[in-house]
Amino acid sequence: MRSIQRRLSLGLIGVLMAVGLALAQGSLWLLDSALRSYLQNDLRDRSQGLLIALVKGPQGFQLDEARLDPAYRRPFSGRYFQIDFAGERWRSRSLWDLDLHPPEAVGLQEALSPGPHGQRLLVYRADYRRFGQDLSINVAQDYTPVLQRFRHVQWLGLGLGALALLVLLVAQRYTVHRALKPLERARRQIAQLQEGRRSQLDTEVPIELEPLVAQINHLLGHTEDSLRRSRHALGNLGHALKTPLAVLLSLAGRDELRAHPHLRDTLLEHVRQIEQRLGRELGRARLAGEALPGAHFVCDEELPPLFATLAMIHDRGLRLEWQAPGGLRLPWDREDLLELLGNLLDNACKWAKSQVRLGLEEGPEGYRLWVDDDGPGVEAARRDEVLDRGARLDEQVSGHGLGLGIVRDILDAWQGRLRLLDSPLGGLRVEVWLPARVPPERQG
Repeated sequence: MRSIQRRLSLGLIGVLMAVGLALAQGSLWLLDSALRSYLQNDLRDRSQGLLIALVKGPQGFQLDEARLDPAYRRPFSGRYFQIDFAGERWRSRSLWDLDLHPPEAVGLQEALSPGPHGQRLLVYRADYRRFGQDLSINVAQDYTPVLQRFRHVQWLGLGLGALALLVLLVAQRYTVHRALKPLERARRQIAQLQEGRRSQLDTEVPIELEPLVAQINHLLGHTEDSLRRSRHALGNLGHALKTPLAVLLSLAGRDELRAHPHLRDTLLEHVRQIEQRLGRELGRARLAGEALPGAHFVCDEELPPLFATLAMIHDRGLRLEWQAPGGLRLPWDREDLLELLGNLLDNACKWAKSQVRLGLEEGPEGYRLWVDDDGPGVEAARRDEVLDRGARLDEQVSGHGLGLGIVRDILDAWQGRLRLLDSPLGGLRVEVWLPARVPPERQG
């Protein structure tokens, strides 16, 4: 959501700056054009006033001083004129000894002309004929104060525009934050779904999000129901097949087959293979894979009843211990993790003399689980053999040896790893590593 707000803010800043600069420059250009048009009329009137001030004297043309603006007699006053006729040039006293740069055409010069003391002049040219003589009158006015006012207005406009932009940006961020607040709440709830802290999204959302939330909740409920029905059906199937297999095993042990030992051994071998394969495939089929929302394994809630059950099953004075960080939550299906830990702990209890210990910890790249016992352990040379599918260590111990078949299936589904090590308790350590899950907001 922050990236959305950032993009919207940057987009708003860009648009407002472009529009603001265009409006500011456009307004200044219109104001400059209007002012130049007004000054053009004023300069034309001044040129006509100078034309009237030209009178014919005893020695030819002369200017009637009484009709001249006093500003023309004050040096560098900002108002100037220059009259050209018959190879002669008259300048106003305000120009001192400088000449104007007359426009090439009649009318207002578009570009500003340089003037005395760094002034920028607006020059107007008018051609007349008076007393049978052609003459050109150029009048000018200092435009520098206007330019300075324009610059002042520009800086003032930039300051006010920046302040207005800041206010609009704050208002926009507040508005966008309020508008996206339901989406942010939905994002947090989806993250909580991934963490197993809730099973559904809240339905109190804006009307635009109601179809999406309803569909997500429907899919979550449907997925959970489907997995529950699948597990229930697989359990029923397993129970239904156990009875025929038990009957076949019973028939294979009858006295009638003792006279045919080869047939009896072959039948027993194939029935046991069917039973073992059936149990493994049913176990693999019931794996949930990705944990359902709300079905994560919370160590503080799940381990105490699991150890209480193991203590009742192995009621021979074993000391059962576990250690895990407070509030540790494993992002995998609860039933599958109970299956994995139950197998490892149950087999550790079978081999242990007096003590079994479970440890769990979370690292930057995943989770580490280990089960220690003080039993006889496994020789290092035989550990690879034990990890092979179906291997058993002691035919006299009930069960399936280390019970690694279903454990290996679960770890294959989760891309985990398993190792057999020496235990600090003197027996065997079965260590499991599970990769960390990437939260949904970091994917993609």
